[in-house]
Order: sequence, then structure tokens, then C-alpha cells
Amino acid sequence: MNYQSLPLAIALGLIAQQAGAAGFVEDSKATLGLRNFYINQDTRNQDANTQEEWGQGFQFNYTSGYTEGTVGVGVDALGLLGVKLDSGKGRHYNPDSNKYSGTVFPTDSDGRAEDQFSSLGLTGKVRLSKTEARLGTLQPKLPVVTFNDGRLLPQTFEGGQITSSEIDNLTLIGGQLEHAKGRSSSSNEGLSIGGANNAKTGQFSNQFRFAGGDYKIGKDLLAQYYYGNLEDFYQQHFLGLTHNWAIGPGALKSDLRYFHSSSDGKNGNAAGRAEGYKSSGYWEAGDANRGEVDNDTWSALFTYTLGSHALSAGYQQVEGDSAFPFLNQGDGATAYLITDRQIGKFLSSGERTWLAEYAYDFSKVGVPGLKAVATYLSGDNIQAAGGEQKEWERDFRLDYALQDGPLKGLGFSWRNASLRGNAAADQDENRLIISYSLPLL
Repeated sequence: MNYQSLPLAIALGLIAQQAGAAGFVEDSKATLGLRNFYINQDTRNQDANTQEEWGQGFQFNYTSGYTEGTVGVGVDALGLLGVKLDSGKGRHYNPDSNKYSGTVFPTDSDGRAEDQFSSLGLTGKVRLSKTEARLGTLQPKLPVVTFNDGRLLPQTFEGGQITSSEIDNLTLIGGQLEHAKGRSSSSNEGLSIGGANNAKTGQFSNQFRFAGGDYKIGKDLLAQYYYGNLEDFYQQHFLGLTHNWAIGPGALKSDLRYFHSSSDGKNGNAAGRAEGYKSSGYWEAGDANRGEVDNDTWSALFTYTLGSHALSAGYQQVEGDSAFPFLNQGDGATAYLITDRQIGKFLSSGERTWLAEYAYDFSKVGVPGLKAVATYLSGDNIQAAGGEQKEWERDFRLDYALQDGPLKGLGFSWRNASLRGNAAADQDENRLIISYSLPLL
């Protein structure tokens, strides 16, 4: 199915039948997002492996209103353009047999960064009462699938989704995804997981089905259940509880998550895994189940906020032979875990992770718009050949946004992180980001 042209054709055909589509025009909005992005990744214990790139991103977002009548129809558009400002073979180069691209830009046939890359995504939408169906380019933010926005341009998916809020306090969501467009790519790719997502020799699927719901139990408690199924790879069930509790002058937020993941289709048999439908993880030598998805991951994160201060503490445990499975094409992806941070994700087989974080909002001391966050994660018990491994990560983030004047909303961000341990390469990373959103409609 061609999701790029079909939704637009359907929507425009229906709109053409309603020449007086006042709501379609009057409720339309358009913005141009500007993001200047610099990143330096210094892998300390590997020779000549520093990735350094700088670019300017443009993101055009158009959101139409709906045509009038019982059934409303609309069209959204997302235009993305990334322009290289600085890079080089020594700071970008990746053999095309190993990776899709560099840190920020696609890789050309000579192993260098492309001068620019772009894409256009179209989404047709239909609304009936409190139910909306969308077909085309999607950016889901759900426990079983979340788009990544950690580089110059965001990741997108192609598929269909239905969201319904007909029942008070209950939101139901379901759909199917067929392709993903990486954050440094102009082309759609199939869907995969870690262990199978090699760009040249990996295996991919074109069917990820998902369904679930959010139920508000009073104003302070949210319960969630979601199901995700990547054909021939895995099935996943998610349960979540989020609670807010006013304690004295502050508030405590509790975030509890549990994932149960198992094999599906070809991943569930030795012949399929031999074809490449396998997961990353750790199995004993000769284990007949090598590469099969087998994972339970649970976590708890507690955040106490008092005035300008926010202090968080969390714990996550990964159980089973495989690593935590999630949609990961190998070119940058997000896992819905409390440990998915600037560099690492802390989701290896057997890994136990402690997390501590402190955030401060400077508005109470006369600097509105300035915020700082410091995070530390420590993971151990990682199952690997040769014995258990461990890793730790330290992140620091400083954000500032102008609060008034002609450039109100102009944002500056510095993000610094270090990853150490024997489970992965030691790495230091800096990101500098300047962002601004310009309203057009």
C-alpha cells in the first residue's frame, strides 16, 4: 500500500465534494520549525572513531481542520529538510556494510556525508464524533512504539491508526505500521529489532500491529495496557500505572511499567532464527533457543517535586535470555524505558539498573526559561560470554528559552553525557541545539 499518495487522494476527493469546507480552512495551522544541531561523539577506547557533524534542520508542519458535517475530513503534511554545515570522512565515515548512515546525515557511495536530505509525509484523517482515523505518515508516542527525535530531524512511520475517546476517561488506540523512515534518511525501510537489523544482511518485517488504551481512574491515577506484535519477531504486552500524590508542599509522581515479550512467527523456531529473524541477548553455548525473544522488563520511577526542585529515583530489571525488544531498524530508535537516555538504553539481558536524577527550574530565582537536569544510571548483572558485565552513564542537560521579545521561544540546549563500563565502548558526547518555531498560519 502506498501511504504517501493514498491518504491525500482520498481526503482531497472528499473535500472536493464539500466546497464550503470552512472548518478545513479556518482551523488550519502551519509552522516552520528550525533546528541547528551539533554533535560530537568521542569513543575513547577505539581508534579514529570520533563522530562529529553539524547541520541545519527545517521542519514544516501543516495541520488542516476538518470539513463540516457528521464526518469530517482533513489532511496533514510534514516536510523535512536537513542541510549539512560541517562534516567530513574522518568524522562521519561508516562502511555502508555496517550502518545506514552517520550520526546525523546519510552516507554517500564514497562513505561521506550527503550535503542534504529531505522527505515529505502526507496524512489523511477522518473524524466521526470522538473517533479519528489517520492514514499515512505517523509519529506515535505509545509504550509499544515511540518515534525518535534525538537528532537533526525526527523519525517517522508509515501506517494507519485509529484513536477513540467515546467513553469518558478512556482512550482507545489501535493500528498498523509498515515502514519507518530513519532520523538520518530520506527513504522508508522495513521494521526490525536489535540482533536482526543489520543494514545489508538483516531481516525486516512490514507489519507491526498495536492496540491498547489509557484509563483515567480519577484525576491522579492513569492505568495503561498496550499490545504490540512485530510479525515474525515478537509479541509484547505492557501494563503501566502513573500516579500523582500531593504530599505536604510538594507532589510525588509514581511511574510503574511492566513489559512481557515473547517470540512470534519465524523467531519462534530454529529455522527462522537461522534465516536471521533473531534477537540480541545471551544464551549458553549450544542452547537451541539462541536468538529467541524471551524477556520480562519491569521498572519503577518516583519523582518528588518541591518548588523549583525535582528529585527522582528509579530501578529497572531486565529478565530473560533476550534483550528488551522494541522497533529498532538500526538507524536510531527509542525504547519506552526509564533508562533510555542520551547514550545508552540499559536493556541488555539480565541487566539491573539504578537511576538518580535532579532537576532545577531557575524561574524562582529570577531566570525564567532556564532549566538544568543531572542524571546518573548504573547497570550491572549484564549476561555475556566471559561473565557478567556492567556499565554506567552520567548525563547533564542545560536548557534556556527566551520568554519575551521578538524571538520569544528561541531555545538553546547543551547536552553532555559520558558512558563507561565493560558492556560497551566508552563514550563521551556533547550536543548543542538551537531551536525556533515560526508560526505561518
